[in-house]
Amino acid sequence: MKRVMAGIALAMMLAGCADEVQETAAPSIPQNVDIVSIGDSLTQGVGDSTNSGGYVPYLEEQLESLDEIKDASFVNYGKRGNRTDQLIKRLEQEEIQADIKKADIVMITIGGNDVVKVVKENWSHLTVDTFEKEEDGYAERIQTVLETVRAINEDAGIVLVGIYNPFGRIFVDTDDDELIVRTWNERADEVAASMDRTIFVNVETIFGEGSDGLFFEDQFHPNDIGYEQMAGRIFDTINGDPLEELTNNKIVFPNEGSN
Repeated sequence: MKRVMAGIALAMMLAGCADEVQETAAPSIPQNVDIVSIGDSLTQGVGDSTNSGGYVPYLEEQLESLDEIKDASFVNYGKRGNRTDQLIKRLEQEEIQADIKKADIVMITIGGNDVVKVVKENWSHLTVDTFEKEEDGYAERIQTVLETVRAINEDAGIVLVGIYNPFGRIFVDTDDDELIVRTWNERADEVAASMDRTIFVNVETIFGEGSDGLFFEDQFHPNDIGYEQMAGRIFDTINGDPLEELTNNKIVFPNEGSN
């Protein structure tokens, strides 16, 4: 009888261990990741000599270099000239919403054309104050963009790519243009930080002083090298723990670091 009871106890203990292992088991790897990239010309890839979508193919290659990812599939909704207010409207489109609903991650480039709009509308009397007056509205629209994406897909991770400063090359050449871009990026970063599973990627330093070789002939958009470096910054920012968080642990790195 004692042997029978001991056997039952052992069986129950092993069953409990099996349940615990099942509960904590990591997802099978590698996994497929579905990504929607949406926004302005940086997502469309203006300046990309291959017309392949700017930073997207470089980032796709880097993500697929990870042992944990089998296929990184991108749907590209980049549109040249898009501002935040226009992107908010585009997010109402059924096709875009359908793809966002299926996405693990939504990547957004937006904001550069908002700055351009301020410049064009205030060309004859541009000051730092002019941009400061527009900051709150810009931050509110960024928040609306992010909240709209989150409402469409509450499980998707969101990556918001900041703006950079080519404006001194075209519109104004003052010490203030760097400050303006930095401040607008800080506001966008604050909005992103206030939301779950949302990451801000700063690309401002890539396209700073001494980056002439990273621009397309229009001196506004990145060239192939610029897009490659932009993709590298995005990858470096999200790789590892952030990628686990963005994908709700669909992607899990079993050991410290990653490939």
